[in-house]
Amino acid sequence: MGLGHAHHHDDHGHHAGHAQGRDRETAEAAGRLRERGLRLAIGLTFGFALVEAVGGWWAGSLALMADAGHMLTDSVALFLAWGAARLSQRPPGPQLSYGWRRAEVLAALINAVLMLGIVAFLVPAAIDRFQNPREVLGSSVLLIAFVGLLVNLAVFRILHAADRGALNTRGALLHVLGDLLGSVAALTAGAVIWATGWTPIDPALSLLIAVLILVSALRLVRDVLHVLMEAVPRGIELPAVRERLLGVAGVTAVHDLHVWTLAGDRLLLSAHVAIARNEDWPALLATLQRSLRDEFGISHATLQPEPPEYRELACDDCEAPPLDDHAH
Repeated sequence: MGLGHAHHHDDHGHHAGHAQGRDRETAEAAGRLRERGLRLAIGLTFGFALVEAVGGWWAGSLALMADAGHMLTDSVALFLAWGAARLSQRPPGPQLSYGWRRAEVLAALINAVLMLGIVAFLVPAAIDRFQNPREVLGSSVLLIAFVGLLVNLAVFRILHAADRGALNTRGALLHVLGDLLGSVAALTAGAVIWATGWTPIDPALSLLIAVLILVSALRLVRDVLHVLMEAVPRGIELPAVRERLLGVAGVTAVHDLHVWTLAGDRLLLSAHVAIARNEDWPALLATLQRSLRDEFGISHATLQPEPPEYRELACDDCEAPPLDDHAH
């Protein structure tokens, strides 16, 4: 019985090796694309942050300086994301069998913390501006904010093209989205002040941007924790996966079913599959892996076959019912 089980496990390893190799190559290509996009975004964001900071100080606009501070923080966040994207391309090793993919999740978490820091700066500054109004040069704010909006649109397009669902790139996109909103707020503030002279619009819109950044940051923290806890990825229903595996002729039971993700963009699955006949396993394995890939987007599936005699022995030895599902 033991030899039969080992034979089938090796068979699985042979068939799964090719799929895992293709999956690794796809992940590496996506990592290189993210890295190029992030590198270009860093240069554009940092360069205009300096221009906007000087312009905001000269024009006396809190909304403009807040947007500049956000863009400067974004430059740091994008740099972290770029470094994590480079690390994620390193191959697996003896100590890190999955490679450095989780570095992208940690970078996303740091990005979320930086976004919360921006909120902590913006709120007291806006409140102070309500209490102590200052002159704002509306026309200058209008011009600088318009150029900033164009820069942020370009950066957002670059990152969106490089996005493959990774939390790291998503965190960077949220930063740039906050910059876009900041540019729109500064543009609106400049237009209102230029047309009416009503300066409270400047800190009011700064508070609005702070709220939007806070919501985005908390959502990103939630998603990062979801990945770090190895919870079932959103969009995947574990009972549906189990039913699909059980729907393949020749599969008698499925247990120890786990579905998780490394960095939000690559789904992994492992499961024990009880089969009716040992000789059917090679064909069953191909069918199961194809179904998981086509119907659920799970390209990396490790399936452990259990012939009838092995399952009977396992059930005699186990303390808990073997059909219970568990998920990372």
